Amino acid sequence: MDLQPMDRVSMAQHRVGAHTMKKTDVNRLIALQEKADLGVLSVREQGRLDVLTALMDQQQAGEKPCPFRTDIVHPTCTKPGGVCSLRLYTDDGGPFRPVDGDRGMIRALCPYRFHQDNAAFRHIGERLLGDPSPTQAGEVGFLESTGNLDSAAGEDVGRIDMILVASNVPAGGDMKWTAVEIQAVYFSGREMAIEFRDILERQGVAGMPVEGRRPDYRSSGPKRLMPQLQIKVPTLRRWGKKMALLVDKAFFMSMGQMKRVEHLSNCDVVWFLADFHRQPGDDLYSIEIVDEFGTTLESAIEGLTGGEAVSLEEFEARIQGKILL
Repeated sequence: MDLQPMDRVSMAQHRVGAHTMKKTDVNRLIALQEKADLGVLSVREQGRLDVLTALMDQQQAGEKPCPFRTDIVHPTCTKPGGVCSLRLYTDDGGPFRPVDGDRGMIRALCPYRFHQDNAAFRHIGERLLGDPSPTQAGEVGFLESTGNLDSAAGEDVGRIDMILVASNVPAGGDMKWTAVEIQAVYFSGREMAIEFRDILERQGVAGMPVEGRRPDYRSSGPKRLMPQLQIKVPTLRRWGKKMALLVDKAFFMSMGQMKRVEHLSNCDVVWFLADFHRQPGDDLYSIEIVDEFGTTLESAIEGLTGGEAVSLEEFEARIQGKILL
């Protein structure tokens, strides 16, 4: 809403990934820069540093930075047009604007939107580990292949998004950790490029979207998140570990009813619900954990399913209706 017309044009014209460095190259650049600061670079290393520095200059000139990602240095946005969230707008009775109330909440499309300032991870660490500054380990292999047509035995075939490890455990003590799954929402509707072309044609003048889109909670919840819980939570439960689910508040409100477990000791899953608010004068909306909801695995699955089966008679009547068509 606050972008100037030419800023919108710049975002709409941007092509993601043309100058993005590999994560391994970024890490190598950082290591070489540290050695250069110490004055211990070899001639060969200096040559490599020069090459990587030039690539970083190209990345910073040709890519848009991601203001939220914290897992790497110099993160760039991977979303065309920089669209990492959706919001419902209206133009009824005046200029277009976000709708009021819960339906006007920001819906995160990109998992990295939840990484902002590590605020959510600090909150989860304090609540589940008693440590507001836990160490992070991303994309940790959890399932190994037993060997099949397309994967060798021992190959990672499933990962947990984030493991938070308590850093305040005494030396020699057992590792204290919790698993975190982050679930953004997919959207249904026509490609976003339609809007980018419209922005270019109108030279960035703001207006209602050409096409309507909506968050697709059925694909994101029952089809994507629920299998992750069914696969991972039973093992975590046997290990005596909790699964933290980080979603936005609107995602949770779009699921079916779940039975709340009041005490952390009795739940398998803890939903951490995020919302996004902006203070006057701030450029960005800041993430905030606004609620926690503990459930058993079984209750979480019921909520994600989000519906009840119709009666046999009703179902057969619907079959008959299809046949008559």
